[in-house]
Amino acid sequence: MIHIVLYRPEKPSNTGNIMRTCVAADVTLDIIGPITFSLDDKDLKRAGLDYIESLRMNVFSSYEEFCKRYPNQEIYYVTRYSNKVYTSFDLSNKVDDLFIMFGRESTGIPHEILGEHPDHLLRIPMVINARSLNLSNCVAIVLYEALRQQDFLSLATHETLKGEDFLAKDLRRHQL
Repeated sequence: MIHIVLYRPEKPSNTGNIMRTCVAADVTLDIIGPITFSLDDKDLKRAGLDYIESLRMNVFSSYEEFCKRYPNQEIYYVTRYSNKVYTSFDLSNKVDDLFIMFGRESTGIPHEILGEHPDHLLRIPMVINARSLNLSNCVAIVLYEALRQQDFLSLATHETLKGEDFLAKDLRRHQL
């Protein structure tokens, strides 16, 4: 199981988008607090839509509480301070839980935490004068790389709601 871990997120709309992505990707969301908004926030719900009703989510009051729940887990930390690109990591293990942590929108993951895990820091490449990307975009980029490496386990790779051949049928119907 893949776990997306948010360290003290600050923006409800980002968190709502991430919730929706987690549901669509069939992964668990772990939120480490304290957070600056309510999980009932209207912006969070607007971004998450009705998807968040089926979200697997754990909320922790602190990093210490998170570590107690998941002792000895291998965690990857997304940070601009890494010298290794996210695609250089092997995230293909389908058996063990995979944890990928993302930091606060304003300050990222605390440097103390990063310093304890130098071999598990990964970065998303950007132009040299860019500080960061939007948090929900970062989650999607790294999460879908992990899912790709795991052959999109349990995810549909073709249209299932309207049928695999929906587009061809619709195009033929409009040509008549």
